Amino acid sequence: MRIFLTGATGFVGSAITSTLLQDGHHVIGLARSDATLASLVAAGAIPYRGDLTDAHSLQRATESADAVIHAAFDHDFSNFAASCDIDRQAIATIGAALAGSGKRLIVTAGLPPTPGRTATEDELAPDGVQGMPRLSEQTALSFSSDVHVSVIRMSQVHDRHRQGFASYFLAHAQKTGVSAYIGEGNNRWPAVHRQDAARLYRHVLEDGVAGQRYHALTQEGIRQREVAEAIGRRLNVPVVALAAQDAAQHFGWLERIARMDVPASSTLTQARLGWRPAEPSGFIDDIDRAVLAAT
Repeated sequence: MRIFLTGATGFVGSAITSTLLQDGHHVIGLARSDATLASLVAAGAIPYRGDLTDAHSLQRATESADAVIHAAFDHDFSNFAASCDIDRQAIATIGAALAGSGKRLIVTAGLPPTPGRTATEDELAPDGVQGMPRLSEQTALSFSSDVHVSVIRMSQVHDRHRQGFASYFLAHAQKTGVSAYIGEGNNRWPAVHRQDAARLYRHVLEDGVAGQRYHALTQEGIRQREVAEAIGRRLNVPVVALAAQDAAQHFGWLERIARMDVPASSTLTQARLGWRPAEPSGFIDDIDRAVLAAT
């Protein structure tokens, strides 16, 4: 099968590329630079020059493929609304190009916050929840009457080199000399190993149901205090609990993430697809042995 994959050289996307190639698929990767193009060639993928803002390249690559996986997203938190709009328009372009074709589309999205309970795959993601402008899931599912579209909701993806949002907090703790959490630190983040996430995409590609949402997570909710303590151990810096009123001054733009509470379950995903976690290391394990960036 020829699969057009956006984000094919990214942290998750490169693992998806490797997994699909090992299964005998042909991966068409979107290449926005010479370096990306060379990386795709080295991996054994087929580069297609373009980027998420180039509607023509997205349309042509989509039309040349048997299925599409959208795994790209520009995590520029300094201009997050713009990144979300680029993502929305890219999904709309791909969806329109697939309309009526019967081809599969898999779109990556975030987990919906469900205060006071654990989110399941059957929870609907409301528009603009908690001020979040990312509408990947909503845009993708708007094509469900014409396109075989499935959504993978991504949690904190980790290995030794990157640990989702925790990587930002590691860098912040290196800079400030302390690892902090807010209040009692009982807010929770779900997590998944990078390789387990890549295998989920393969399962959804092969057996995903149109209109269905799937959860890429193997740990339902790690408390923020545990994350801060692991960062403290890794950096050998003090771990401190901040009063709520002091959080913004300490964390800056990271404050909203430091408060995030999004526990979620993948029970339905595992039951519906037969996907099982295979990687031995958990989120805290990979923070404890994280490869640190030079300071």
